[in-house]
Amino acid sequence: MTDDPTRCPRCERPTTYCVCDRIVPFETRTQVVILQHPQERDRDLGTAPLLTAMLPRARVVVGLSWASLAHALGHEALPRRWGVLYTGSLPQPLPPELYARPAVVLNRKGEPREDTAPLEGIIALDGSWSQAKTLWWRNAWLLKLPRVVLHPTQPSIYGRMRKEPRREALSTLEAVADALVANGEPPALRESLRKVFRSMIQRARDVAPPPSPPPTDQPRPDRRRKGRRAVAVSATAADESIDLSVPPPEEAPTREG
Repeated sequence: MTDDPTRCPRCERPTTYCVCDRIVPFETRTQVVILQHPQERDRDLGTAPLLTAMLPRARVVVGLSWASLAHALGHEALPRRWGVLYTGSLPQPLPPELYARPAVVLNRKGEPREDTAPLEGIIALDGSWSQAKTLWWRNAWLLKLPRVVLHPTQPSIYGRMRKEPRREALSTLEAVADALVANGEPPALRESLRKVFRSMIQRARDVAPPPSPPPTDQPRPDRRRKGRRAVAVSATAADESIDLSVPPPEEAPTREG
């Protein structure tokens, strides 16, 4: 909890775009565990706090590496019953027909998962693209989990508020929302999560400082050569009434060798 009067004591975001007034908890069957890179924690526009506020079965674990799935979860679990969201390269290309699906769950070989039973839980990697990649490569046990691959049809709600490596990249909240619906949760859950996220981004835009005006064209210095030396004549010098007709003093000869 923060003592800063400019921040919400509950979510610790700036009060100008806090959305605690819009939070409505939504019960889910699926558990969500967010592995968060330590450097992501201070981002005011991060979406992990929204997920934990709205999903009672979601929680954040901060760190860089864990020995196993059980270590990350804090309890024993079957790896085949948990999926991981990651947008990196796949072991093999997907068949064209799978790209039409909003989400595909693959086995560790990159093939469509044969088990049609819903996943018990979903692991999300929270951070910038490079931070998520770090979490992926530092935790080899993630390769043993089914992988949830998304094919979003809408751009991220972030828009220009946060740079993404690719146009189809999503925030953690948006990716989790799509994955939950693909795992059998009601579509109303996705809409509820996205609505609150959209409200936060709109409030942040409303208080964002206006963009800086484009720089004005400055006159280019007029460089005149006198012997081996160039003298720059600028408008500033003229304004200060500097007599530029006086030639520069002769340079002392330098001794070579």
